[in-house]
Amino acid sequence: MSDTQTVPVPGRIMAAEMAEQPAVLQRILDEGAPKIREIAAEIAARNPRFVLLTARGTSDNAALYAKYLIEILLGKPAGLTSMSTTTAYGAKPDLTDVLVITVSQSGGSPDLVASTKAAREAGAITLAVTNNAASPLAEVSEFHIDVLAGPEKALPATKTYTAELLALYLLIEGLRGGDGSAAKELPGLAAGILARQAEVKALAERYRFAQRLVITSRGYGYPTAREAALKLMETTYIPASPFSGADLLHGPLAMVDNVSPVIAIVPDGKGGEALQPVLDRLRGRGADLVVVGQQPQVDAASAGFALPADVPEEVQPILEILPLQLLAYEVTIARGQDPDAPRALAKVTETH
Repeated sequence: MSDTQTVPVPGRIMAAEMAEQPAVLQRILDEGAPKIREIAAEIAARNPRFVLLTARGTSDNAALYAKYLIEILLGKPAGLTSMSTTTAYGAKPDLTDVLVITVSQSGGSPDLVASTKAAREAGAITLAVTNNAASPLAEVSEFHIDVLAGPEKALPATKTYTAELLALYLLIEGLRGGDGSAAKELPGLAAGILARQAEVKALAERYRFAQRLVITSRGYGYPTAREAALKLMETTYIPASPFSGADLLHGPLAMVDNVSPVIAIVPDGKGGEALQPVLDRLRGRGADLVVVGQQPQVDAASAGFALPADVPEEVQPILEILPLQLLAYEVTIARGQDPDAPRALAKVTETH
């Protein structure tokens, strides 16, 4: 008998969980959507005056996506909360008739639970969006949406992020009486993108020895830029700075030169139109520009990844992040690291 042990393959868990995403998206559409519509109808009947979103990490980027949806599709003001005002400073704002949505994969972080509990006591309508129906966060919230992603074991969140995005889109569609039909093709389109991993692997070679990255977008694509930067930093350890294209022009553009790697997420729609002057400036500075967007934008850049055409802009972020998840994985593998277990990280981060 051999006494050798099987050596775990680096990135095996992350790769498997990324591959599950089309099935997770389909599960939400088939099994989760009816419950989400029910919850949305109950909340809409109470006509909240505005919305506050509470989250950390990857879920904070999902919450930012929801902020865009709420302000654009619902026409209601929305904000991202600062939990320390409640948990550290003991502030007690009047949240009567305010919808507070707390987004968390685990639903276990003490500050999320405490701030949601305090919001409910302050008169808010509270809704938890988690991947754990038995979590403390779900228990203290009036309403709960399960994103149905199944257990996620790799430290970098992938399938729970896209599941949160879809669940939040369906919720906000429900709040305005929409049918969510813009999402029906997403599982098949996601499968098509994930099948193009070889393209991303080739693209990853340009970042194998990168010292820093700039990632930019506008509109619905900006949460994608933030999530892509987070994924790249936590897996590859490359400092990645996400900027709104507008903010990039207000000063940080000065650090971009002809050897600076820049990734631009270019939505097909108003966000992409708003980003165009930024792309022109980046090209003018000779930046090493890679575009995730439509084929003409990719062709005009140094390199890129073309996304499916004719997808409504409000659901494009669910697809935009997929090649960037693959990129984080491939760059990490190329650098000889294990994306399943980034150093110094825990799956459930407990902040207070």
